[in-house]
Amino acid sequence: MNFPDAVKSGFDNYINFEGRASRSEYWWWWLFYMLAYAGAIVIDIALSLGLLSVLISLALLAPSLSIGARRLHDINKSGWWQLLVLIPLIGPIILIIWYCMKGNLGENRFGPPVV
Repeated sequence: MNFPDAVKSGFDNYINFEGRASRSEYWWWWLFYMLAYAGAIVIDIALSLGLLSVLISLALLAPSLSIGARRLHDINKSGWWQLLVLIPLIGPIILIIWYCMKGNLGENRFGPPVV
């Protein structure tokens, strides 16, 4: 999956917490999120607003949680494991490792593999 397809998929599956997401889909979405957020911060600083970055974060929260859950589904883990991020230092490290893992080749309890 390439960058535009991943961004489109992220918005198409805005609140779809079912199915699976490939590594490339997840990481391209993550890059899009970071670029959008960084751009919003630059605009906030330039215009002395301080609100645009908050709005971008809120607007992209649901699709980010959705794609994170679907990425975990690809390695046969529940999307609820995203709550590990609440454990300082260790939680985010575990999630990053899981997000980098190759997905199950065959069908798992969350559906068929992503093509």
